Amino acid sequence: MVPPLGGNTETTIKQQEEAPNNPSISLANVILSPIGKEVVTLNVEMARTPEERSQGLQGRERWLERVFEVLPGATSWTLLIGLATLAWWKPVLAATLVIAFYLYWLLKLFYLTFFLVLAYLRLSIERDTDWTKRIKALDSGEAAPSAAQSGASSTGLARQLSHWLHERELDTTRRSAAAPPPVHEIYHLVIIPIASETREILEPGLESLSRQTFPPRSLLVVLAVEARAPEEVHAGARDLQRRYQARFLDCLVTQHPDGLPGEARVKGANATYAAKVAAGYLTGKGISFERVIVSCFDADTVVSPQYMACLTYHFMLCPERTQASFQPIPVFHNNIWEATGFARVLDIGSSFFQLVEATDPGHLVTFSSHSMSFQALVDVGYWPVDIISDDSAIYWKALLHFEGRYRVVPLYITLSMDMVHADTWWKTAVNVYKQKRRWAWGVENFPLVVRGFLHTPKMSGLEKLRRAFRLLEGHVEWATCGFMLTVIGWLPALFAGREFSSSVMYYSAPRITSMIFRLASLALVTTIVLSLLFLPKTAVKYPLLRRVGHALEWLLIPVIATLFSALPALDAQTRLMFGQYMEFWVTEKQRG
Repeated sequence: MVPPLGGNTETTIKQQEEAPNNPSISLANVILSPIGKEVVTLNVEMARTPEERSQGLQGRERWLERVFEVLPGATSWTLLIGLATLAWWKPVLAATLVIAFYLYWLLKLFYLTFFLVLAYLRLSIERDTDWTKRIKALDSGEAAPSAAQSGASSTGLARQLSHWLHERELDTTRRSAAAPPPVHEIYHLVIIPIASETREILEPGLESLSRQTFPPRSLLVVLAVEARAPEEVHAGARDLQRRYQARFLDCLVTQHPDGLPGEARVKGANATYAAKVAAGYLTGKGISFERVIVSCFDADTVVSPQYMACLTYHFMLCPERTQASFQPIPVFHNNIWEATGFARVLDIGSSFFQLVEATDPGHLVTFSSHSMSFQALVDVGYWPVDIISDDSAIYWKALLHFEGRYRVVPLYITLSMDMVHADTWWKTAVNVYKQKRRWAWGVENFPLVVRGFLHTPKMSGLEKLRRAFRLLEGHVEWATCGFMLTVIGWLPALFAGREFSSSVMYYSAPRITSMIFRLASLALVTTIVLSLLFLPKTAVKYPLLRRVGHALEWLLIPVIATLFSALPALDAQTRLMFGQYMEFWVTEKQRG
């Protein structure tokens, strides 16, 4: 373990934990983080698990915690069981409700497809942008350059659009009182939590960081290894440190002790420990936290050469940069052609979902590999150490800490990670299911966020209600839509009796349904085309055959989405509803 300059790691951790202005680390505690000088906590004792955390609450708070834990799962099961029962009891009414759902689903599908196309076009427009050139122009205080000089190396309409977007962002910055910081004062802290990932998984990401157009000597990289990891993992991290240390400002290796008080075995605990070590290092170097952008990357994350420049540009332009996170578009291209078809469809679908979310920054939540102001991270007390979904939890933690004055800035640039890939098809299917269930376990944020809203008087009631409903709606749709489309929708016809078979609905329903699904196929075709355009331009055997096969894989999306998206989400909500709390599961990463 490499200690920070100016003291050993243990001292740094102790100093950070005793800092009087730091709120508690746990999200359950930081829901009521300090506003001004007053600190109010939901519970005094930090918990190792959600179950212990819930037990640590008293009276009304514990009752509310359980009510809001039950609500998502109870809502999902009520919809599914209620419609299934209604299909048997009142098939005509059930068929009417199913058709109404199909119409709602069709409209939403068109809505999502429209914004997916817009987001993909924006991503394509910025694909060749020279972000380094834009940083230099911004740093020198020059007026907005012409379209030919604005850093967009593409031609024609794309260059003009990129220039127009750049001017809009510049105007927003000019109207604010926060001038962009000098680029030579900006540093990047990259934390890579490591549980069991070997050198072959880690090295491509480090190599990509060392080849940034933004000066790599302004990057502090921390390889945050769990102390319980196999010796092979520790040895690999030390070898990588020796190889890459000279290329960056520094490369530290931390060992996160197992079983620290108040912690669960989650990635956020490891990342928090590493961030505290980095805080000591930066303090020793005299580097202001306000000038540091921290990125928490999955161990398999690989970034493009312009990534840090793009992130720096948006950080400089953001007027509230110390109250903001920055979210790129995650893609899963590292081993895309080695993965099985259903995993490929699911993960490209996840990337498309993030693209759509990027078009609505007001509702954007951090996901997977993300970045934020290091000052903001310190202000809110780092990542939660007892929450599985730390990537989204840190957003809600910051939003509540700043009482709604926190935002996520979308970055129209990609970073690449691995798809789930195992030795056998069945093992891959099991691992994909477990990964999606872990993602869906983000529903654990709902009770914490809603309880937090009850104690944030500066946020408007309408805004809190809107955010709470959107969070609940998203999880309920995630768990139910697949079943509604593939199972529940067919039950009225299956249970139809003579009364139903002689009704107008019996003859109208198939025609209406058929028309809806024919219209929906337009969205499917659009998605298939975009997914083909989204594939990496890497050399593979039989490229045409591979792409045709991938297009055909999308025809199985109803079954894939039900088994590997809706079912894991329903599983996660059911576990939370009955208090069967999950433990963090590390996705097995394998290439070749």
